[in-house]
Amino acid sequence: MGSVVGSEFSAMAVHYRKQVDPETAKYFSEIAKAFEGTGVDLEERKVICGNALEETRGKEVELATDYIISHTLQTLLEACDVDHLCGFLQSCSKVFSCISMDRSGSHVAETALKSLSVHLQDYEARSIIEETLSMICQAILLNPVDVMCNCYGSHVLRSLLCLCKGLAIDSSEFHATKSSVVLADRLNFKASRSDVNGLQHLHEGFPDLLKLLVLNMLNCSREDILMLQVDQYGSLVLQTALKLLAGEEDELLHIIPILLGCSQENRAEGNFIDSTLGQQSRDLMKETAYSHLMEVILEVAPESLFNEMFTKVFRNSIFDISTHYCGNFVVQALISHARSEVQMELLWQELGQKFRDLLKMGRPGVIASFVAACQRLHTHEYKCCQALAAAVHLENESPKCIIPRILFFDSYFYCEDKPNWEWTSGAKMHVIGSLILQSIFRYPSEFIQPFIASMTSMEPVHVLEVAKDAAGARVLEAFLGSDVSAKQKRKVVVKLKGHFGDLSVNPSGSFTVEKCFAASVLSLREAIVSELSSIETELSKTKQGPYLLKKLDVHGFTARPDQWRSKQASKESTYKKFYATFGSTESKMSKIDDFLSGSSNLSTAPQSLKKVKKVIDDNLSANQKFNIQGMRFDGSRQKSKNQKKERNHSEATQAVVTNKTSANFLENEKPDKLVEKKKRHRKDDHPKPYTKKLKR
Repeated sequence: MGSVVGSEFSAMAVHYRKQVDPETAKYFSEIAKAFEGTGVDLEERKVICGNALEETRGKEVELATDYIISHTLQTLLEACDVDHLCGFLQSCSKVFSCISMDRSGSHVAETALKSLSVHLQDYEARSIIEETLSMICQAILLNPVDVMCNCYGSHVLRSLLCLCKGLAIDSSEFHATKSSVVLADRLNFKASRSDVNGLQHLHEGFPDLLKLLVLNMLNCSREDILMLQVDQYGSLVLQTALKLLAGEEDELLHIIPILLGCSQENRAEGNFIDSTLGQQSRDLMKETAYSHLMEVILEVAPESLFNEMFTKVFRNSIFDISTHYCGNFVVQALISHARSEVQMELLWQELGQKFRDLLKMGRPGVIASFVAACQRLHTHEYKCCQALAAAVHLENESPKCIIPRILFFDSYFYCEDKPNWEWTSGAKMHVIGSLILQSIFRYPSEFIQPFIASMTSMEPVHVLEVAKDAAGARVLEAFLGSDVSAKQKRKVVVKLKGHFGDLSVNPSGSFTVEKCFAASVLSLREAIVSELSSIETELSKTKQGPYLLKKLDVHGFTARPDQWRSKQASKESTYKKFYATFGSTESKMSKIDDFLSGSSNLSTAPQSLKKVKKVIDDNLSANQKFNIQGMRFDGSRQKSKNQKKERNHSEATQAVVTNKTSANFLENEKPDKLVEKKKRHRKDDHPKPYTKKLKR
């Protein structure tokens, strides 16, 4: 229905087109030629722009919708001053909707809005810009549905909403969000998109104007709300409006019931959803546009409304909705934004015994969201792990098969002879399966024993294939970065001996090599660096090679192996001394090993632990001498008068010394005290999972 409506409005825009008279066409053609040359200086260009925009008065629609002249008009709008820009927009405000719904005119409208956002840096211009935007909004409110449902007008309207919020109007965050970004959010791999206030604002924006536009736009569209719910372009405008108003509870409590189709009587009583509306919403979730809209509604809904939707729309229907190719994305959003342990229990009751069925039907995203939500809310973690393991292997089977079957769950479930299934060498591993396992390895180790056993019992050839695959490598890195014991990590790392050179030149494998090095003891680290030194020249030519060579000090090993070993031994000694000084008094050797591999449960946060290790590494690399209670990192005692005095200090003085030393190490918790190295980026960041046909 949305495509039909859009075509009708496009035809309407064409109807308003008039042919530009020859004299005006020649005038703008000469301006275009003048701008193409280099003989026009900046001041002269501004004068030409001002004069040319004055000539557009009364002809804005014809000029903006002309394919050739529209390009010239865009150039003028980019180069003119704020007075002429606002003058142009005010002059054409009454026909702004018509211009926005045209293929060429929409580009002119967006260029004008972008230029406005640039001029907003000038505080003195805010008043005239606000007046201009107000006139445009008033004109759009005369026929908001027409603009919202038009493929060109929808994009311009979303840009206008972003401008009123104070955000970059070409932000993909609000025009079309990639499904991989949405999935990363749902699996706790990035900050929530719903926190719009956390985004970088280009300027203060016009929040009152934004609220006025959205509220009036919906009030004017009440009779057409059913059409907007399922229209592709109308749904995109509504999604953008909701995201921009995230956190504004009063406005959202007014807007969302309208979008759901709640009656005015129910809205007045505060009891928004009745049984009829609940069934209607469940049916509409099978529509692509509405399912996208519902995902955003669940993301930004105030808690009271979310709880009502959970109970009256979804409860007792969650699995049925999960089986639909559109509805399952809505369930993912519902799970990802669950607010309490009670809601997770209700979700568990409906989905906990259905993991195998969901994998068979190709709905792994629901499981991925559930696994991440359990980790986020710290509830049902053990049950979730047991259910996932049971979904891919029987009680009488070895746990060795768990990880391979999740990485290739589509191949496994399509296989008729499942007990004898084996993965095909070189086959690509499933992205969602990888993401599920990455989330699993963020759980406490006591909950994930079947997955640990599966990883440590894999054949060396299979571990190598996992490391070489972009999705599989992420799983291996998650395992090596988890709180699994260092001994179990080394069981896996040893299986890659002889292949670290090949992995290091692989775009994603270089990250795995670094993780393996961090989880290894000195002898295994030496074996890794030895393999890399044999291909040092080749490795240095890759994108990540120089960083890896420097991080592991491969050149230092090649030139002075004894000194390299001594430095690595000093690091291990330093880590152990740090743990002995500031760690638990009950620490055993296994706990020290965990600290060396970065998985220790120190009282400090994980990020603090990483920063402490970084401080130690950096200072040892610079040959600086750190002290922990008078002990140098090379293992010898300081020979100084201060040390002799320390021996005679009271317990209180010793406590002060210890606290100061601890403060020096943990001072890096303050971000302004340390400058982190530039983070590396990998080509396979946010791999694309299965997506719906509709572009977001």
